[in-house]
Formats: sequence, structure tokens, C-alpha cells
Amino acid sequence: MTRRVAVTGIGVIAAPGTTRAAFWESLQEGRSAIRPMTLVPEGSLRFPNAAEVVDYRASDYMDEKEADLLDRFAQFGLIAAREAVAESGFVVTPELGSRMAVVTGTSTGGQTSEDREFYSLYAKGASRIHPLTIPRTMANAGTSCIAREYGIGGPCYTVSTACASATHAIGQAYWMVRNGVVDAAIAGGSEAPFSMGFLKAWEAMRIIAPDTCRPFSRDRKGLILGEGAAMLVLEPMEVAQARGAKIWGEIAGFGMSSDAYHLTQPLADGAARAMKSALQDAGVEPSAVGYINAHGTGTQANDVTEAEAIRDVFGAHADKVAVSSTKSMHGHALGAAGALEAAATLMALDQGVIPPTANFTEADPACVLDVVPNMARPGSIEWALSNSFAFGGLNAVLVFRKN
Repeated sequence: MTRRVAVTGIGVIAAPGTTRAAFWESLQEGRSAIRPMTLVPEGSLRFPNAAEVVDYRASDYMDEKEADLLDRFAQFGLIAAREAVAESGFVVTPELGSRMAVVTGTSTGGQTSEDREFYSLYAKGASRIHPLTIPRTMANAGTSCIAREYGIGGPCYTVSTACASATHAIGQAYWMVRNGVVDAAIAGGSEAPFSMGFLKAWEAMRIIAPDTCRPFSRDRKGLILGEGAAMLVLEPMEVAQARGAKIWGEIAGFGMSSDAYHLTQPLADGAARAMKSALQDAGVEPSAVGYINAHGTGTQANDVTEAEAIRDVFGAHADKVAVSSTKSMHGHALGAAGALEAAATLMALDQGVIPPTANFTEADPACVLDVVPNMARPGSIEWALSNSFAFGGLNAVLVFRKN
């Protein structure tokens, strides 16, 4: 049994906006949410900027007991899931809950809680740490609290494949719904990486931009870290249509690959194979694709490699495909990035607006693509891709179709 899979709910909390609507408004206006960091002391890092969820207070979204149990990343995941489910109009009955899945992605899990407690142990000489440290730090905490919230008793798990985590999560949830393993799913990703120890580790890699994220620009200087979450509600197309649900779009294909090459350096062949696999899974020709939400990190290596991979897959049609990186606005949210970008891609198809690559200054001859520089563009697109290419050479690509 195979079924078409509709997305009927989207929930987002991220630097550009703390709801789906606010997030999309910011993206289509080309507003970058990259600002000076506030979550660590000023001057403590070589790079001053990030894409934080500004003025976030857990108490605005949940009671003190619930907030105390969850790390910031899991709080984000639960908030996004609540918006997605509420927007979808989906009612999770006990019977349906036993036939549903929750699949989320995260790269770092409860990094903030872990860093805080280890600091108290190693730097302050504390003899004990908070008794809730383990449930706060475990990567599956977001999945578990969403499952508990809605009484979902089917397959529930977390994927951790660095920057491809959320795309892998959405893709696997899509396959389960498509193949009749489950009757609906909540899928996406969440991340909250702004703890001093983790940021120092990124500083040591020397791939963080000192100013802002400029994907595909000749003068790009690196990525900018972001945080947040996005969740999608997936259900069979015929069910969504029968109940008159708003359908944001269809997930039509999913592909994965491994570079089998290097822990940090990307390989164009691996990225190209993931795109080809996704297109084959969707049963669509490359020439039908009108938009690609690129992985587009703004690093020297990634952008050239991704442009090469797109050329490999699309050939002469690459000149006609709009390719933008929304990381230029919401930052690189690591394990949540693919979920934020899936949400952006679905809204682009639904609204007929292609979000831009913000902060763009000068074309790079090594990245000859239509990168939709700085300003959103009207565009009636039927088919789109969302790319995620992770450290470790693990690649995941989703294919979306306009409803």
C-alpha cells in the first residue's frame, strides 16, 4: 500500500519569528534575524553574532514544572508541535494515537543543560548536579514530550545525523505514512546550541563568520549558528482532503546518501546522489523542479560543492532553477535546519513566493546559480527540493509538490 502524503500543519519557533506566520513574513521580506548574541557574555567569542530566539521565556508557553523538566531545545520542539497540530485541526484520538508516529531530529540535544551542570561540577566544585540532568540532556526528550502530550503510542524516536537530522526525520516519517506503517505523523527538528562550551568548540573550527551569513557570495566568510524548531503534521492526502484540511503541500519524495569520504569536508558526488535518489523516489524528472532550498551554509567548501552537485543533477536546467539559502536569515540551526527549511519550502510553494538568499553581495564564479539575491520573487512552482548535507558526509533531500 502506498499513499500520497499531505502536510496539514506547520509549527515554527526560530529567530525570524516565533510562529509559522511570523517566520514566513520575515523570510519573504528578506529580513535577516542574525544579531549580536545575548545568551553568552559579550566578547567571550571571536564571533559576535548568531540567530537567537530573542527574549524567549519558557513561562510564556508552559508551566514551571514542565519547563523545569525540559531543556531549551525540547521546549522549542514541543512549542512547534503544538502549533502544527493546532493549525492542522487534527484530533488525536486514543485509537489514532496508537497508529501515529513522532520522529524528530537534533544534533546536540540538551547541550545547554549539560554544559551548565558540567560547569558547576568542574569549575565551581559542586559535589552533585541537578537530578533532572539526564532527562534534560537526552536527545529524545523532544520526541518523548510530544508523544506524551498527544498520547501517541506508535513509532517514536529521534534521529541525530548532525545538520541532516531533521530532514532524515521528516523523510522517515513520510515513508511510514506513505507505506501505511502509520496513519499520521508529527516530524521535524529542534536545536538550542548556545552554550559556552559548545560555542567554543565551533570557534575552534574557524568556520563561523565574523559578521553574517552570505551563502554563495564571493566574499562569504562562514556560517552563522541559529536555534529553534519546526514541526510538520503528515497524513494521507485522501484523509486530509476528506476532512477539508488546509494542505500546505505534498511530500513526494525522499533520498539519502553517504559521501563515505571525510568527517567535515563535503563531496559533490554524495550530495548529487541524494538529490537523484529523492527525485527517483518522487518519480519526477529534474526538469520539473523550479526551486531548491539549498543547504547553503555560507562556508567556502559547502557552497561550491553544492553548486557542483546541482549542476551534476540538473545539467542545463540548473540555469532555470531558483536556488536560495534561508540560512542567511534564520542561521544554521544544525539538527533543526532541515525542518525550518522544509517549512520555508512548503510555504514558498503554497504562497507562490520564493524566499531570497539574504546578505548577498557579489556573485562567486564557482557558484553560478540563480540564488534569488536579497529580494523574494513571485514564482508559481510545482516541484521543489530541500537539501541537507551534514558533517560526516550524511546527506538527505526532500521533494515537495504544490497542492
